[in-house]
This record gives sequence, structure tokens and C-alpha cells, in this order.
Amino acid sequence: MKTILRPALVLFVLLSALTGLLYPLAVTGAAKAVFPDQTAGSLIERDGKVVGSRLIGQNFSDPKHFWGRPSATAPMPYNAAASGGANLGPLNPALVDAVKGRVEALRAADPGNTAPVPVDLVTTSASGLDPDISPAAAAYQAGRVARVRGLPVDQVNALIARHTEAPFGGFLGEPRVNVLALNLALDAAR
Repeated sequence: MKTILRPALVLFVLLSALTGLLYPLAVTGAAKAVFPDQTAGSLIERDGKVVGSRLIGQNFSDPKHFWGRPSATAPMPYNAAASGGANLGPLNPALVDAVKGRVEALRAADPGNTAPVPVDLVTTSASGLDPDISPAAAAYQAGRVARVRGLPVDQVNALIARHTEAPFGGFLGEPRVNVLALNLALDAAR
């Protein structure tokens, strides 16, 4: 029994050290060397204070700010501890009602805007934490933001264009606008 137990215990300790300590340390070290910003949470600082992350959406509700995708997290929007989508199918009456309610809220916030409402302003993302919107969603809100802030629409559209990120590698994904970065630029422009 001793001849079987000793090698098994030695192997267990070695593999535990390798897979539970050495490998995670090596991967973390490599990630910090190659992607230092992302491994630190892609935090955005203003005046020495962290104001958010480029990776997690925030609940902007003030009309002077751009609004992100709705969040399906509970008990509050953009709760990273409760990441997950609503998991409602396209024919589910609850999803249809939620989308109708969001469209009505957008129309009430900007009654003069008769443009079609971009889908990403009325549907949640798979994680419920999406920090980005489409350029179309940003353009849809430009008039409201410009009017409330007393800015020319052209200036707001120029900020949107400046903060529109191309697809990764030029072809993976869609163009996107980080809502936090855009709102911070708007606040700085005043």
C-alpha cells in the first residue's frame, strides 16, 4: 500500500503546484506584460479618481448624456455581479412589452425625433453590461444631447465620430461607440 500511496501523493502535490500555482502565475504575468490595461480592468480615471471601466456599461439617465444599451441585471442596472441576459425569445410577450416600453420612453425623452429607434437602444446585451452602442444609436441621441447642453449638433456629431471605434482588425465585429468615453468627452467640452 505504501508503494502506491507515496507516488500518488507526490504526483498530487506536484500537479497541484503546477496547475494551481505556477500555471496561473505564468498566465497572469504574461497577460500583464502583453495587455496591461485590460488586466487592470481598463479603468478610466479623471482627476485622479476612477470613474468607470471601458469594459462595463454605466447607467446614464440624465438627458444631457448619451444612454447605453438597457441592462437586464438585477437588482440594479449594470450590476457586474449579476451579469447575464434576460433570456427572452423574440416571440416572448415580456420582451415585446419591454421593447415597446423602451421605445415609448425614448420617444417621450425626445418627442421631435421621428427617426427609427436603433435596436441596441431597446434590447439588452447577452451580458447586460455592454459598454458600447452603435454609431446609429449615438446619432439617434445626438439631437437631444445637443439641445439639452446648448451645443451645436455638428459639434456633438464630431465627438461621436471621434469616439467611434472601428471593428477589431478592420473586419471583426461592428463599429462601436463607448458610452462612458463619449460622455466624459462631452463633459470636458462643456
